[in-house]
Amino acid sequence: MSRPLLGSVAIIGLGLIGSSFARALREQGLATRITGSARSQKTRALAESIGVVDVAYADPADAVRDADLVFLAMPVQSTEAVLRAIQPALRADAIITDGGSTKGSVVDAARRVFRTLPAVFVPGHPIAGSEQSGVMAGKASLFDKHKVILTPLPETSAHALHTVRLVWEAMGATVLEMSVERHDEVLAKTSHLPHLLAFSLVDTLARESENLDIFRYAAGGFRDFTRIAASDPVMWHDIFLANKPAVLNALQHFSTGVEQLRIAIEQDDSETLLGIFTRAKVAREHFTHMLAGTAYAKTMKTKNIEFLVQPGGSLKGHFRVPGDKSISHRSIMLGSLAEGVTEVTGFLEGEDALATLQAFRDMGVVIEGPHNGEVKIHGVGLNGLQPPPGPIYCGNSGTSMRLLSGILAAQSFDTVMTGDASLNKRPMERVAKPLRQMGAEILTTGEKGTPPVTIKGGKHLKGFHYDMPVASAQVKSGVLLAGLWADGETVVTEPAPTRDHSERMLRGFGYDVKVEGATASLKGGGKLVATRIDVPADISSAAFFMVAASIAEGSDIVLEHVGINPTRIGVINILRAMGGDLTVMNEREVGGEPVADIRIRSARLKGIHIPEDQVPLAIDEFPVLFIAAACAEGTTILTGAEELRVKESDRIQVMADGLTTLGVKVQPTPDGIIIEGGPIGGGRVVSHGDHRISMSFTVAGLRATGPIEIEDCANVATSFPDFTGLARRAGINISVIEKD
Repeated sequence: MSRPLLGSVAIIGLGLIGSSFARALREQGLATRITGSARSQKTRALAESIGVVDVAYADPADAVRDADLVFLAMPVQSTEAVLRAIQPALRADAIITDGGSTKGSVVDAARRVFRTLPAVFVPGHPIAGSEQSGVMAGKASLFDKHKVILTPLPETSAHALHTVRLVWEAMGATVLEMSVERHDEVLAKTSHLPHLLAFSLVDTLARESENLDIFRYAAGGFRDFTRIAASDPVMWHDIFLANKPAVLNALQHFSTGVEQLRIAIEQDDSETLLGIFTRAKVAREHFTHMLAGTAYAKTMKTKNIEFLVQPGGSLKGHFRVPGDKSISHRSIMLGSLAEGVTEVTGFLEGEDALATLQAFRDMGVVIEGPHNGEVKIHGVGLNGLQPPPGPIYCGNSGTSMRLLSGILAAQSFDTVMTGDASLNKRPMERVAKPLRQMGAEILTTGEKGTPPVTIKGGKHLKGFHYDMPVASAQVKSGVLLAGLWADGETVVTEPAPTRDHSERMLRGFGYDVKVEGATASLKGGGKLVATRIDVPADISSAAFFMVAASIAEGSDIVLEHVGINPTRIGVINILRAMGGDLTVMNEREVGGEPVADIRIRSARLKGIHIPEDQVPLAIDEFPVLFIAAACAEGTTILTGAEELRVKESDRIQVMADGLTTLGVKVQPTPDGIIIEGGPIGGGRVVSHGDHRISMSFTVAGLRATGPIEIEDCANVATSFPDFTGLARRAGINISVIEKD
């Protein structure tokens, strides 16, 4: 930084936080002069001698004279006394901020001192620390890659807030904002309660008669958890008293949970224990995904995944791609609503299906796994779901949100569903409208009817006949699932065939579903009975390797155990129409779903006008089929596929942009695309976070004349967790680049 952000900075309290703040100011060149104040003469002398501050004073008023910014880093119980001491010496424009772990008590102290809160007051809290304390414990990197929460008040000026934010960001921190009340509530549960429990556990065990053996043989978990009991007792004494209401509330919630555990152990209640432990095991990772999908995403540092594909290559071998995502979703949903224990094998452990799994865990369903594709679901029956503790987070999964809409519309409790930035832009009215006709109360957001989706519980649903205006398996499934609870018969007629996994699986769980031509129907009031499900390999995932083997000279592969549901085989039909060499072998039926092994050999593809009756049978596979078209001789024309514009991205436009970058002649149309086959060059394409776009341009590298770089590929994990590994084993020269 060529010019310091601040002139003089005063730090009141030179312990771990205060001395680290001073060191970071110094290292980053953020201030021309740093003063400090501490009660201990030894601390003041030490701080000056090691250069933490330029001058240290006993009287905090002396430290703040002429300061541009004052940082309060002493125990929160001292806030009022310190503010009274420094008030006469403060410049009118001096910004005041702090690092206290509670904010309500700090703000109350400031109100008592200033009466009217000054506009330059910016309460803050760095979420960083150590069990070490004192001036020597400070380090300039303490706040780097840690969060700092600012709790601006209505009186706080934009200039003061901006300045404090800049200081923390220059120290490497991620700055978030929330209200004072919310801060104290959250920190009571995430920081104050764990410290309280650690102090209590160590103190309790230390007072036992054979305490030496307890500590001598303590395992790593005990040491990890109780490490924080070595923190400064005075500081934590102040924090607990300063945040008393929120700490007591958190402690009461925790005590209730402990009592539930005690009763479960006492009564040999295996299912309750299993439910608590399985939910807890996955909670941290799930909440991480949730945070990344909220407003915090603008300030959190996340990894950006890019693919680099070198040109050329051919595919050889036998492979099995991951389990079918559509069937994996439905296995969790129907297994949760069934009576008894459902066992699933071949479950797709991608983020989309895991979002569905977590949603039902949040609603009280005990689910074991997944472990290597195996899941065991302890069903609660059609009337056993419980209110989730907060909004249901669907990640990037439109399937989760639309099918859950039908299920949640019939529950007795209110729910809110949200998702990541991409899902929160996708239309949900197409499923909300027919559910409203059944009696549901559903609210979507904004003019376009996007998430969050709010569903009011306790509504009485009635069956009806719905003629779908647009073919959509997700909408059809959402309506049929709502029909499980509806009075009378629910009937859905679709304008074109769509995947029928819901109808097949409902029958597999013992529910009577009638299908006559384009119409599916069921009557409410039945029940689902637990079963076993073997999820076939996903034909949508297999499609990338079908096209790859078709366009790469010398390729010969077999894809094993692929689901060939008649409503999903559009990609096979279209590739064959283009001259592809695909052989379907060993056809069989597994759990009501047709399955086969598919052999694919390289072939000279030709451009075609894709029949519109194949569009709904291949709607998810079109991005990679566009790559096949780019490698074909002649022109390929797609019409009747406007659905592609409202997927995870506008797949028509995004694919057209990428192909154009690679030198392919394309013309996007409102409902499709026209592609002229020809040479594919190298270049840098943008996937817009759409997993199918990323994987499709990976396949294009087999015929490219130069390297292809693909931006924003992290979401590939939503449907194909080991795509890059399998692609390399098959013969595609792909590498993964992680960037901050």
